[in-house]
Amino acid sequence: MSSISSVGPRTLADTLPGGLVRNIALVLGSAGFVGLAAQVKIFLPFTPVPLTLTTFAVLLSAAVLGGNRAALSLGLYLVLGVAGVPWFSGQASGWAFASFGYIVGYLLAAYLVGRLAERGADRTPLKTAGLMALGNLAIYAAGVPWLMAFLGVDLGKALMLGVLPFLIGDAIKLVLAAGLLPGTWALVRRSGRD
Repeated sequence: MSSISSVGPRTLADTLPGGLVRNIALVLGSAGFVGLAAQVKIFLPFTPVPLTLTTFAVLLSAAVLGGNRAALSLGLYLVLGVAGVPWFSGQASGWAFASFGYIVGYLLAAYLVGRLAERGADRTPLKTAGLMALGNLAIYAAGVPWLMAFLGVDLGKALMLGVLPFLIGDAIKLVLAAGLLPGTWALVRRSGRD
């Protein structure tokens, strides 16, 4: 019977020393990282959904942490934000705003991306690009229906407001992750920590 350590780390977080304390620090640090990334906000005059770095932070963190730690981190981000911590985009909190569904989608995407990263989907540029695309789809799958309900618009209008304006940015983030994650794995292999 082989253990994770005998077959190598499942995620980049697993290359770091430590056990429970490391995991707690990673979960808390990731939630904070996502909260900071959410503050990089650009208003687009034609949509109530702001342009932020949050999606990139969520997907990158999820690939590094793996499914369970990523879900805990984004669950913490979601629960504390709803409870009043002002770390959603633009220092918002609560749930009564047009882009809240995307935050729910972050939790879904974090678990999905993290689980797939545990299976090696972040080790090559092509696989990483696919991984990031799936994560974006998970975010949109929760964000668009919320946007429809919150604004009282149909699917076509919600796609125009909550998906189309962000596709170019998503593609840029996907390319960045496709270089960053496999590149980091290459460094880990060279250091002998895999």
